[in-house]
Amino acid sequence: MFYLIKTPWWLKKLYPSSVVWNFDTNQKILYLSFDDGPHPVATPFVLDTLKKYNAIATFFCIGKNVSEQKEIYQRIIDEGHQVANHTFNHLNGWKTKDKEYIENVMEAASYIDSNLFRPPYGRISRFKINLLQKAGFKIIMWDVLSGDFDKEETKERCATNVILQAKPGSIIVFHDSEKAFERMSYALPLILEKFSMEGYTFKSIII
Repeated sequence: MFYLIKTPWWLKKLYPSSVVWNFDTNQKILYLSFDDGPHPVATPFVLDTLKKYNAIATFFCIGKNVSEQKEIYQRIIDEGHQVANHTFNHLNGWKTKDKEYIENVMEAASYIDSNLFRPPYGRISRFKINLLQKAGFKIIMWDVLSGDFDKEETKERCATNVILQAKPGSIIVFHDSEKAFERMSYALPLILEKFSMEGYTFKSIII
């Protein structure tokens, strides 16, 4: 599976300048984000782990999962984290017609009270971005992928990916999903421990 751990400048140039990839800051702040939940096992693990380090994060939720895991979704909010929209059914924006895609995002919005949106796989057209922005959404991407979704990746490498590439203002992607759990559950505590020791804080994305 091919993907880029660190988002290069030239890839960002292919998207509108309004798309957020990271935050320009010299302060020791990292923005952890978790895609694809809520999940009955992975999300509580993430929440418990974040709490140990007084870390706040952003959860890009699947609408269908929110509808099935309402209590966990509410726990995310109650513990001070930011929720965000990740479509209702994890649609691929390159393979889904515009109308169907926007309707799917809006269906998710009936469960997820947020103007933040991240396209699954990062795959979305400029036209869809324009439609979503007109509807009031802010498009959030990332500049560091942990790779925890990749079954061929080792859990150690997922941790190393973040350790080597994260810098002040980075938006980092993990997944609170069954597929990623083995790798995420190993890497996340290591990341929180290492960067906390270096004086970093972990905040949610608010725009």
